[in-house]
Amino acid sequence: MHTVWKGAISFGLVHVPVKMFSATEDKDISMRYIHKECTTPLNFVRKCLTCEREVEWEEIARGYEYEPGAFVLFEKDELDNLNGEVTKEIKILDFVQLTDIDPIYFQKTYFLAPNETGANAYNLLLEAMRQSGKIGIAKVSIRTKSSLAAIRVIDNCIAMETIFYPDEIRSVDQVPNLPQQSNVNDKELQMAKMLIEQLTTPFEPEKYKDDYREAVLNAIEQKVSGHQISVAPEPHRTNVVDLMSALQASLDAMKPLPETSPAGPKPKARKSTKEGKVKETVS
Repeated sequence: MHTVWKGAISFGLVHVPVKMFSATEDKDISMRYIHKECTTPLNFVRKCLTCEREVEWEEIARGYEYEPGAFVLFEKDELDNLNGEVTKEIKILDFVQLTDIDPIYFQKTYFLAPNETGANAYNLLLEAMRQSGKIGIAKVSIRTKSSLAAIRVIDNCIAMETIFYPDEIRSVDQVPNLPQQSNVNDKELQMAKMLIEQLTTPFEPEKYKDDYREAVLNAIEQKVSGHQISVAPEPHRTNVVDLMSALQASLDAMKPLPETSPAGPKPKARKSTKEGKVKETVS
């Protein structure tokens, strides 16, 4: 993995040199704009519409539009100075329970590995957090952006998850058309809870997949091979409008099949294996 940042974790007077690696990767399929007439890829050009020419990087400043058409300009050095002294430090301010943080705050996850001289301090922090069950809330500057971060243990690795500041989280009061009161039918509520219970299972992330990405990759492969793209038909959906009927139909679909066929005792009914394949047994 590529090292994206080098620095140290500090808590109190303890200093833990670390290297940072991105823990996630973007698997989105990148597409380029193509001129259909000649199949030439199109490039984005930094062109000034007033001067009608391409602008070099050294001619570019950053500007904030404080009112329509009016900007205040900043040079990169000015913004760096406003950010204060950018230290290569992940400074832990507090230790909290992970369950105290709502998932809405989490942004991006990084793995932290010990630097060449930091193995002992790294192991100490890792084991102390593991046994205490606590995570650290820290401040860190990556490039020019200052962020809050959660420092926690994943398997045998210290991980850092950047988190939003509180004022970056929008209030649910801004969401339109939310119900003012939770008035629900008791029988519908009971059936909904039964359905939730039927669908409850341990979290196994490996069983989930990006169907759209797989479909696009398959389409790309077919086009490269010169084949016509075949699209799978939409699954048949029962048009159930009534809420109670929908709940009942969902519960019925979750019921296991009977062991014996009503037509006769000889062949047993098909049973689904854990992998989802059909297995047939004969007495």
